[in-house]
Amino acid sequence: MCGIVGCHHVPDAKAFKPTALKMVKQCRHRGPDWSGSYVANSTILAHERLSIVGVDSGAQPLTNKDETIALAVNGEIYNHRLIRKGLETPYHFKTHSDCEVIIPLYMKYGIDAPKHLDGMFSFVLYDKEQDRVIAARDPIGITSFYQGWSSKMPGAVFFASELKCLSAVCDKIQAFPPGHVYDSKTGEATRYFEPSWWDPANIPTKPVDLKEVRESLEKSVRKRLMAEVPYGVLLSGGLDSSLVAAIAQRETLRLKAAALAAAEQNRGTATPPTLDEDHGEGLVGIDDENKLSTLTYLPQLNSFSIGLPNAPDSKAAVEVAKFLGTKHHDMTFEIEDGLNALSDVIYHLETYDVTTIRASTPMFLLSRKIKAMGVKMVLSGEGSDEIFGGYLYFHAAPDKKAFHEETVRRVKALHMFDCLRANKSTSAWGLEARVPFLDKEFLEVCMNIDPQDKMITKEKIEKYILRQAFDTSDDPSAKPYLPKNILYRQKEQFSDGVGYGWIDALKDNAELHVTDEMMKNPKPEWGSDIPDTKEAYWYRTMFDEHFPPHCAESVIRWTPTWSKQTDPSGRAIAIHNQKYDEEKKE
Repeated sequence: MCGIVGCHHVPDAKAFKPTALKMVKQCRHRGPDWSGSYVANSTILAHERLSIVGVDSGAQPLTNKDETIALAVNGEIYNHRLIRKGLETPYHFKTHSDCEVIIPLYMKYGIDAPKHLDGMFSFVLYDKEQDRVIAARDPIGITSFYQGWSSKMPGAVFFASELKCLSAVCDKIQAFPPGHVYDSKTGEATRYFEPSWWDPANIPTKPVDLKEVRESLEKSVRKRLMAEVPYGVLLSGGLDSSLVAAIAQRETLRLKAAALAAAEQNRGTATPPTLDEDHGEGLVGIDDENKLSTLTYLPQLNSFSIGLPNAPDSKAAVEVAKFLGTKHHDMTFEIEDGLNALSDVIYHLETYDVTTIRASTPMFLLSRKIKAMGVKMVLSGEGSDEIFGGYLYFHAAPDKKAFHEETVRRVKALHMFDCLRANKSTSAWGLEARVPFLDKEFLEVCMNIDPQDKMITKEKIEKYILRQAFDTSDDPSAKPYLPKNILYRQKEQFSDGVGYGWIDALKDNAELHVTDEMMKNPKPEWGSDIPDTKEAYWYRTMFDEHFPPHCAESVIRWTPTWSKQTDPSGRAIAIHNQKYDEEKKE
């Protein structure tokens, strides 16, 4: 991940530049490798870089040959090599950065450029000749992005990777909508991402094709191994992260074997392939079929998990890692570590949503440990529960129509919850998280499956079709992806899986910080957005310590549907198999 700031139609760009640099410095944690800026007319672009692809030459803002177009990007474009090869008009590329292709795409397609990108991104592009700014965000909102306005500077518009960059300058801030592109010519953002499943009223009727599900997820993981730096996988021990780890390990081993075979075949020739067998270093590339041809890898695929001592997810993660043969790092944290980090977590998350904070704190702690090991990119399993109805409250869906509508609603809201958590918890430490389940092609396949096939019954556990897609037990010659007990393990929300004592500690500490009297007298500036629990109240007060009141307009709270539970935790639902009360007694 990187950090970007864009300021357009400011009264005096040169005079405002020091302020813009202070703004972007607020998200330097996202891009600790280098800083850059561009100023022209009334526009300023500023960038904080985390180098993953084009490490040696991808400093930003990027510009075209005559510097009339400038671009600041946060993200990864997985089809950049195919775009370069397919350009009809020759373009002078200055770098090896995957993001530079956005400039020639804009030159050809204008505001339709984002339609041609396959990746996760948010960007601000400035066309000097037209005095025009284009800003866009990836289809699902994997990368965080905000837009702001200032009543002191009418006509000016601001963009930034994080809320905190805008909070001191703008008195109106909103999350930039995923799948949209803004054009300063009209002053409006329009939706460019228009998949067939977008309208929840269109209930799919296509039966599930398990092979198509499996192959499209495998392809998605392969795309996301595009890197020139050490990478790993987040392995909670749940179904989603375990599948991502299994596919990544298969691909890593396959490519490593192919590279070593090529090295052996070319041994003694004048131009042997570049490959350091001792350190596992290589360059990543994508061929015409959009498949990875080489890979940067560590000697073994590194996997990472975190939890309280003896956490249920950590035990499962160790089992998966042993089965797959990854080099596993089983991190632990104490409750006090998490409590001490809460204020920092809320500062980086820029939300006071209870579920997001609970789950983000362990991820925040883990990301710091991962970055300290020299790893800069990880694969993660976000998105699967929204696509397949994996949350336990989906058991209560009354019919397939309601089930489908809820999956569409959840996918559309991912940028406010799980994507926000994955992006900001990792970016806080200059670590990038990639999410294969949210690939455009995979979404097109899986969001168009007849929701009847996704419905949960006594015979079919949640996400049953995803489990079936990777179940090779009926083929004795096939190598299993995962142990059977992991493949059919029931859903644990991350904040539960790290250890049930974590949520209990949060509730207990909230009792110490928030009195009954405080609950009866919420702050007037909160308006109708009143916390309904002491834990929620506690988080809101910490949020207010970091951000002015108008920043709360960008926050939404996560709540389950078809359920009267007051706690959003998965274990609070009766269908949860874990006997929580019994575990508390142990």
